[in-house]
Amino acid sequence: LGLVAVLAVAAIAYFTIQARNPAANALATASESVKTEIKATDRVRGNKDAPITIIEYASMTCPHCAEFQRTTVPKLVSNYVDTGKVKMIFREFPLDIKAAAGSMLSRCIAKDDAAKYFAVTDLLFKQQAEWVLKDTTDQLKRIGKMGGLSNDEIEACLKDQALLDKIAADQKYANEVLKVNATPTFFINGEMLRGEASFEEFSKKIDALLTPEQREQLRKAWNGR
Repeated sequence: LGLVAVLAVAAIAYFTIQARNPAANALATASESVKTEIKATDRVRGNKDAPITIIEYASMTCPHCAEFQRTTVPKLVSNYVDTGKVKMIFREFPLDIKAAAGSMLSRCIAKDDAAKYFAVTDLLFKQQAEWVLKDTTDQLKRIGKMGGLSNDEIEACLKDQALLDKIAADQKYANEVLKVNATPTFFINGEMLRGEASFEEFSKKIDALLTPEQREQLRKAWNGR
């Protein structure tokens, strides 16, 4: 069996998740503080003290997530993250076993390096068609080696039950507490936004949350480019 097949055997119960059944195992509506909290294990893109937080839940195999990553994320980073107004947090919500494998590999390559994590995540989305539609095991090995892992380290990563359990537990929490049931799903300072929203939609919501002083600072930053 390939590594992904082995992973699938180990995880088959996890990703029959209620992701497509938002009513299943529903808990009380999450408080605003829960929707905006930053966990110690979160990887943050941008200034951690930025006033606006965008939390994204995405699946590595989701084509809409890949398109968002390709077209909208660079604009958000350039216009809002790099100017200190927004911080972005990426949380995995794998909808299938290949997505789980991609998430595991990304974590293993990056370890605690947030910048490296986002670089690997961007690469996985950019090359999504290669590793999802072709020989997933071989393609993930290729990406793992690009990230500096040996064959043994890649195999150990994709067979790491504790890591898989952690991803599954995070996904279960998002589904049951935050009512995430599709990808991509975003929380902009706690307000849920589902689907592949455009940069213009994000910009409108972000600008409404900024103070007049912050909007003026942003305008000057844009005009200064």
